[in-house]
Amino acid sequence: QEQLVESGGGLVQAGGSLRLSCAASGLRFSSYAYGMAWFRQAPGKERELLAAINWSGAGKYYAASVKDRFAISRDNAKNTVYLQMNSLKPEDTASYYCAADRTTGLILTTDGVDYWGKGTLVTVSS
Repeated sequence: QEQLVESGGGLVQAGGSLRLSCAASGLRFSSYAYGMAWFRQAPGKERELLAAINWSGAGKYYAASVKDRFAISRDNAKNTVYLQMNSLKPEDTASYYCAADRTTGLILTTDGVDYWGKGTLVTVSS
């Protein structure tokens, strides 16, 4: 059964860093092309796309709000996607979700996402 499991969230002070991981099981990265992405959702707000990466890792997208602070990467041999988050701000506080779509392109919206993780909470204190 296909499953995405996020980890690495927690409490961090403003200016600090966290590295989120998303482990994919049941998705055969070695056999099929999966675009991957990280979204976040704060209470009372819509789910927001932060970063996306294509199947090979050569194509990436970043939202303006996190560009130059966050970096997405993947290790297809480990079926894992990462989000390195630096210079964290209190407004980065949210639940962070991993997403997968069977595509050679980039995930740019929530539409058409095939799989979602259950999320990991990131809290940034001021």
